[in-house]
Amino acid sequence: MTATTRTIAAAATERAQQVRQRADRPSQRRSAEHPGSRAAARATLAGVQLRAGADGAGLEFSGHASVTERGYEMWDWFGPYMEVVSAGAFDQTLGRADLDVPLVLGHDQLRRIARTTNGTLDLSMDDEGLAVAARLDPTDADVAYIAPKLRSGLIDEMSFAFRIEAGTWSPDYSEYRIDRAELHRGDVAIVGYGANPATDAGLRTGRPADNERARALLALAIAR
Repeated sequence: MTATTRTIAAAATERAQQVRQRADRPSQRRSAEHPGSRAAARATLAGVQLRAGADGAGLEFSGHASVTERGYEMWDWFGPYMEVVSAGAFDQTLGRADLDVPLVLGHDQLRRIARTTNGTLDLSMDDEGLAVAARLDPTDADVAYIAPKLRSGLIDEMSFAFRIEAGTWSPDYSEYRIDRAELHRGDVAIVGYGANPATDAGLRTGRPADNERARALLALAIAR
């Protein structure tokens, strides 16, 4: 048994004694041990795609901001635990007619490069998880900044900010499953590091024959 496993087990024992019911959400949920860490679920871009638009203008980006049904480590008041996003967790939020979610750099709301409300960002579910497809303006300074880093593999992870609407602890309180998440007025973000080794994204430029696939790494992540 690893030290991490023992720590998760110890935290689960204390959590089971203190949490009133399994439907309670994690207290002080965060993505690292330090109390000041943000609650961000991150996903590595294993298949980020960046390519010339079909009309020859602009760039097209695709990837996954979250991989469902795969665990990643998070922390709460009691210590570490495993978190899993259910396959249907995004169904309700993606069905909103007023869904407002931007694609940003590093969760900085002033560095938006696409948005659902202006038709440049599409979010959907597939067999892997939360799929992201965006049409980017190459003259945007933030797009010009991030594109070469995506192509070279210097940046290869994503994260998403959301609210937990419903979830359940496992009987032993070592795993929390998110059953319903709200993305409206959250974000999907390109970030430096991630938590769960399962998400994918890819980077391509030019014609399909010229496409280059980003390396698969760690995946998945969540926020607030």
